[in-house]
Amino acid sequence: MLQQAAPKSVAILKDLVGFDTTSRNSNLDLIAHVEAFLAERGVKSVRIPDETGEKANLLATIGPADQPGYVLSGHTDVVPVDGQSWATPAFDLSERDGRVYGRGSCDMKGFLACCLAKVDDMIAAPLKAPIHLAFSYDEEVGCKGVPSLVEHLVATHPLPRACFVGEPTEMQVVLGHKSKRSYKAIFTGKTCHSSLAPFGVNAVEHAAQLIVKLREIGERLSGGPSDDLYDVGFSTAHVGTCHGGTALNIVPDTCEVLFEFRVLPSQDADALVEEIIAYAREVIEPQMTARDPETGIVFEEISSFPGIDTAPDAEVTVLAKKLAGRNDHAKVAYGTEAGRFVEIGAVPTVVIGPGNIEQAHKADEFIEISELAKCEAFLDRLIEEATR
Repeated sequence: MLQQAAPKSVAILKDLVGFDTTSRNSNLDLIAHVEAFLAERGVKSVRIPDETGEKANLLATIGPADQPGYVLSGHTDVVPVDGQSWATPAFDLSERDGRVYGRGSCDMKGFLACCLAKVDDMIAAPLKAPIHLAFSYDEEVGCKGVPSLVEHLVATHPLPRACFVGEPTEMQVVLGHKSKRSYKAIFTGKTCHSSLAPFGVNAVEHAAQLIVKLREIGERLSGGPSDDLYDVGFSTAHVGTCHGGTALNIVPDTCEVLFEFRVLPSQDADALVEEIIAYAREVIEPQMTARDPETGIVFEEISSFPGIDTAPDAEVTVLAKKLAGRNDHAKVAYGTEAGRFVEIGAVPTVVIGPGNIEQAHKADEFIEISELAKCEAFLDRLIEEATR
């Protein structure tokens, strides 16, 4: 039996976890489920599909749509369970010792469940400001789905007063996170027998030059600027993988390097990308093409999202602290969709939601039922705020 400390949200969470919305899959079954949930209560919602028609955002508004309101934002996709060993089925919510386990329970279907659990209360309240439910797709693969949702929201409604992105923060107000730029660098060299190595163009060796340059940039960034509110206070450069070559006696003609920058909002992430690409074009590539004009380097963007740097005294920050019943705030190194709301829609935004990010993406992912209860209390106060 599932524990009943937060009965409504737990029951809804069980339904949501039951949909395998791993980012590589469609999320339409979950979207249809939420649409039906809302329609049963007389709440209209709008689908905003992707270009394939296999995924969609969902936007629903409760209250007077012609007034500035509040956005509750969350993503519907989850990370894979491939290669993980789970004690219980990942897509069947289970309860043990005051926790509920399942993929997405923490990141971040727990927040979505709390929002849906409060829909009846939102409908019953005499709202003077609307509450928007904004559920997105493809957050886990680079915040790719939410831009069209934000664009639709700001094109069809007055600018919201505040947006709360419900990533797991244990209901602490997070007002800053870094931006991210991640890339694949593909090196094409010229193969030959290793005994004739000078006649070839070694893709792995030239990729190593790029890796060394990235390390140099990372060391420079570690010298500042810095922000002590982050667990890693400075911007970072990171190489995740390097794959190339087939055998020791063959000069490799291909190599791929995956790298990223995570950058403080006060610094220019695009400038760092431009710096590394310029180094490749001006230093590494000429060395390669001097031996064979058919060689070279191609860069492909994997993902990109902006950071967020909301002021501690901003109205949205003050309101979030009031609703959460706490005065502290934090900044985090990981990314969220919050930056898209600020960048695209100029919507005042903070990140606040139930659960601990340390539990996300792991086998036996869980959320404390007490966290769901805290989120429900936050939403109760938001509903009251929207009636004033």
